[in-house]
Amino acid sequence: MMSIEKILKQRILVLDGAMGTMLQRYEFKEADFRGSRFKDWPQPLQGNNDLLSLTQPKAIAEIHRKYLLAGADIIETNTFSSTSVAMADYGMEALVYELNLEAARIAVEAALEIGKATPDKPRFVAGSIGPTNKTASLSPDVNNPGYRAISFEELRVSYREQVTGLLDGGVHLLLVETVFDTLNAKAALMAIADAQEGRPNRVPVMISGTITDASGRTLSGQTAEAFLISVTHAPLLSVGFNCALGASQLTPYLQVLADRSDLAVSAHPNAGLPNAFGAYDQGPAEMAQQIREYLEKGLINIVGGCCGTTPEHISAIAALVREYDPRETRDTPEEIAVSASSKTERS
Repeated sequence: MMSIEKILKQRILVLDGAMGTMLQRYEFKEADFRGSRFKDWPQPLQGNNDLLSLTQPKAIAEIHRKYLLAGADIIETNTFSSTSVAMADYGMEALVYELNLEAARIAVEAALEIGKATPDKPRFVAGSIGPTNKTASLSPDVNNPGYRAISFEELRVSYREQVTGLLDGGVHLLLVETVFDTLNAKAALMAIADAQEGRPNRVPVMISGTITDASGRTLSGQTAEAFLISVTHAPLLSVGFNCALGASQLTPYLQVLADRSDLAVSAHPNAGLPNAFGAYDQGPAEMAQQIREYLEKGLINIVGGCCGTTPEHISAIAALVREYDPRETRDTPEEIAVSASSKTERS
């Protein structure tokens, strides 16, 4: 298989769309989440989508296949919340390694199955690593700003367990995504380095932050440029943004990354902004039209969808990107770049 680094120089790669949006179509109930294995679990399990890799693996595989057939080059594992930190809500911390291992195996099998029909178009599986439901930089108690609900070390240990399962399951990439707190992301990056140490082949790492509102900052207060500076101490394949905003709202922040980074740039925005009921109304054609601006400006190398997107959205995006060349990566000029939380010398 040609390396993804070489393919990125030849064409724009398409990432898949939302797993959660697709799972909603199945209308799974509590019993479906439990399956036979967890029928007597003492806590409610409905809503634990990552558990479906164990209890409804055929549905997860079917979703992966639909995205691959729609034109996705990269599919994400169903592991966005598969850390001990997030699984504590369900009392399922002990299942973390298995959740990641099995989710990776399901995705890799689907990629191999669909890839056989298109040997000239290799498919890749990215291990999805979400931000967890805690933040290392901010206090959840407005009356005690110095309090932290979790430590950096706790996050690192939790992430390492997740990454080990993903690597053992055979993922081709690791995607640290929806980063709202860069300190959480740094714990993930350290865990990835720890977990890859001693393995014969290093799996490339993607990272994707999220701009939470019109202020143009992450939840922990960083601008797009500060986020970039804070994470590029690590060896990365790509840097990008996803979630929170629709495609058109994301454009100026992708422009910052494209102007300031020598890495590949990725984007997987939502299908527009949510309506009053929290649903996403933007159709495939409208979303693709907004993404065209990325391509005309030469901003991206990898593009897909986040909340509200479906195989139909990915099919429209895949058809669009075939018309355009990928953004050319370049060496950044020698300079010292400083963010609020890190200092990196570029050369």
